[in-house]
Amino acid sequence: MLGVLERIIVVGDRVLIKPQMGEVRTKSGLYLPPGVRENEKVQTGYVVRVGPGYLIPSAQEWDEPWKPREPRYIPLQAREGDLAIYLQREAIELELEGERYVVVPYSAILLLVRDEELLEE
Repeated sequence: MLGVLERIIVVGDRVLIKPQMGEVRTKSGLYLPPGVRENEKVQTGYVVRVGPGYLIPSAQEWDEPWKPREPRYIPLQAREGDLAIYLQREAIELELEGERYVVVPYSAILLLVRDEELLEE
């Protein structure tokens, strides 16, 4: 049986993030200054799920209107496992399986840190 996270489908240009608590320092040496943590306007967390992206409107095909059309999307840059730095005021908090997560629109993400070494394992 699948857990809650495996059944979640993130819609559109939204990203599911597991927020980090405390100081953040990545393997690459990125360190957030204490002022950022105190103001809590900006938060960090790891990307858990990513939506399909921005929907591209399809051209009207008037000659064959009975054909089913698959939606097309412009994909997002975020990938699962990226460290995301995002605006807290845009985040919507939720709790899944006793863990705290946030859903953030892609436009609220300021920066992504990708550790390629972690992705290769």
